[in-house]
Amino acid sequence: MSGSLERRYRRLLAVHPWAHRRVYEEEMLAVLMAGARPGQTRPGLADTVDLVGAGLRARLRVGARGFTEPAWADAAAVTGLLVALVLTAAAGKNVLDQILVDPSLPPPLRPPAPDPVDWLRLVGWAVVAVAAAVGLRRIATGVAWAGVAGWVVLVGPGAVEQPGYVVDTLPQFALAVVAAAALTVAAPPRRAVRVLGPRRLAALVAGTVSVVGLLELNRVTSPLFGGGEVSYESFYGLSAGSEPVMNLYLAGLAAAGLAVAVPVLRLTPAVRRRIVVLLAPVAALALVIDSALAGWTTSTVHLGHVIPLVGAQWAMLALVPPITFLAGVLLVRRREETQRMVALGRAADRERPAG
Repeated sequence: MSGSLERRYRRLLAVHPWAHRRVYEEEMLAVLMAGARPGQTRPGLADTVDLVGAGLRARLRVGARGFTEPAWADAAAVTGLLVALVLTAAAGKNVLDQILVDPSLPPPLRPPAPDPVDWLRLVGWAVVAVAAAVGLRRIATGVAWAGVAGWVVLVGPGAVEQPGYVVDTLPQFALAVVAAAALTVAAPPRRAVRVLGPRRLAALVAGTVSVVGLLELNRVTSPLFGGGEVSYESFYGLSAGSEPVMNLYLAGLAAAGLAVAVPVLRLTPAVRRRIVVLLAPVAALALVIDSALAGWTTSTVHLGHVIPLVGAQWAMLALVPPITFLAGVLLVRRREETQRMVALGRAADRERPAG
């Protein structure tokens, strides 16, 4: 009987981190067994709740300490600045789309002038990017969280009447949350600039500006349809009057993309892995929207009326990003722990005298 109770207590103690169990498991088990009733075969409810709760709290403390590592601080600083630049570029393109006339659209279909919210988004994320770059982390963090709150207040209520619009803006909202959370991580002033270096930071800025500029140039120079024949090339939303012009646009966008990607790819592997983990939730959310909700989106467009999302679909949209993030954290820790153990084994082999 005591063996069965001991095995069950060990299973509950397994909730605690290994480092804690290695030191205290036998002592804790002895106390638990000494307090058991004669003939008891299962842990009591109070002991179960206490052991599981204490184990989870210990794991949370260990996990929180892990995010204070320099690699996480570096990745968070770079990610916060990078995402702020991307959101500034997206807000800037939205404003330019409304200011610059698209010649392919007749006057009744042309968008109105930017409203105050459009300008506020642009200015707000530009302030976040500049503040993060010059070392004003608290200002950057506060404005970023204000942007998150603004989406919740202005867009969130449309989940019932305009679910399509809300779902379309969820990836940008997820990016805003990532930027705000990343900038919240404590880091020395101007950490992102020190990790990237001035040249790579300039490449990031130039790359994002170039992407917006090329997309806007392509939009305002789209071939006009006046009723006659027209030479026309299209590729994922881009349009051009000839194949060589289209190739020039694609080459320019590829160069701008490399200007953004190369500075990040040249960071240390530990920082690169953590940047991927921080951005993976946004990619996972976009993938879910494009795949799992593709039928819902198509039906909403063709039926011409609102099709509400069910609770399971909203739950999926809410849970996919945090689950993706936690899975990424676990994978990074397992990979680096494996690498550490391999390095220790190799060092031991080198120190072992030849037989």
